[in-house]
Amino acid sequence: MRKPLILVVNDDGITANGIRNLIKIMNDFGDVVVVAPDSPQSGKSHAITLEETIRCDKVKIDNGPQIEYSCSGTPVDCVKLALNKLLDRKPDLCVSGINHGSNSSINVIYSGTMSAAIEGALDGIPSIGFSLLDYSKDADFSESTAFIRLITKQVLKNGLNDGICLNVNIPKSINQQKIRGIRVCRQAKANWVEEFEERTDPKGRSYYWLTGKFINYDKADDTDEWALANQYVSVVPVQFDVTSHPSLASIKKLFFNE
Repeated sequence: MRKPLILVVNDDGITANGIRNLIKIMNDFGDVVVVAPDSPQSGKSHAITLEETIRCDKVKIDNGPQIEYSCSGTPVDCVKLALNKLLDRKPDLCVSGINHGSNSSINVIYSGTMSAAIEGALDGIPSIGFSLLDYSKDADFSESTAFIRLITKQVLKNGLNDGICLNVNIPKSINQQKIRGIRVCRQAKANWVEEFEERTDPKGRSYYWLTGKFINYDKADDTDEWALANQYVSVVPVQFDVTSHPSLASIKKLFFNE
């Protein structure tokens, strides 16, 4: 029986610890092909490369059985290139990550990690984005392994509804407090309050660094932010159809008085 074909992508770059850990896990589930950026691409969202060429080189980074390609493009470029040029059949699963840092709540719309998963879902592939709430380059992914394995196993066995992918965020252990389990939940209503730090270069020109604070306005207990704050893995079903279906009738009335 043919093994599942698993496409692995990320936005932190092909040598990041997160994707190296994810590759090891996925090797236990099937034949793995990695197509990942050759440099960090965080915050690229669903960007694609239009006005530059894309380079893609086959590489060997460790002794694992996976096939790997290092790509000069964005995470979404990586998925598109894999599906259209590099793979000889449609993957059974697309996984993105493990991201260094949260992609919960509003972060999902900025995330290159999640956009790669959404791109997979666009092509009818069951897709999952994994993130660990630890921005450190040397983050410890060991506790997340069991949960990634469990979620992967269930998705490979049961699939996902058309047009849906999963946004999985995993809390970092705090004061040796273990992860308590998994919560399937909704995206919290939250936002970034941006600030721009202004500086001056040696030629007297201003330049800016984007900073800001994450503000959670949602205090309900059915959200991803609540789950993560209480040491649960959050699993949020994400769709690429951004139509506000409940608003269709009221918007029609604005124009047609129906």
